[in-house]
Parts: sequence; C-alpha cells; structure tokens
Amino acid sequence: MPETVELKVAMTCEGCVGAVKRVLTKMNGVESYTVDLKEQKVTVIGDVKPEEVLEKVAKTGKATSYWPKE
Repeated sequence: MPETVELKVAMTCEGCVGAVKRVLTKMNGVESYTVDLKEQKVTVIGDVKPEEVLEKVAKTGKATSYWPKE
C-alpha cells in the first residue's frame, strides 16, 4: 500500500521547487509527488519510508520537517 509523506520545506522560488523535484524524481519507490511553493508543502506518494524522503529532500539544503498533523 502506498505511503503518503507530507513535508514542510523552506522554498523561496521556482529554483527551490526544481531542486526538490530533481531529488524526488531520482528516488526509488516514488509514484507521484506535488510541490506547493506557496504553502511550502511537499507531498510524496509511493512505496517509500518517511524518514528516507525527509533525508533526501533535506539534502537539497532546504530546511525540511514533517508537515504538522492536525
């Protein structure tokens, strides 16, 4: 069953969005993802582990944390 991972990522421009998309495109198990610059939210769906997604996105140099649960 696919996992949904929601992250808060400090992105300021389309360049930041591009960097995040690049690492997610190369990641194994990712079925789909959305990057919302305005909300600073990245949602990843696929056969992935939340900690691996967090680690990968953090490697872009952007401040990254799990999206706060309501």
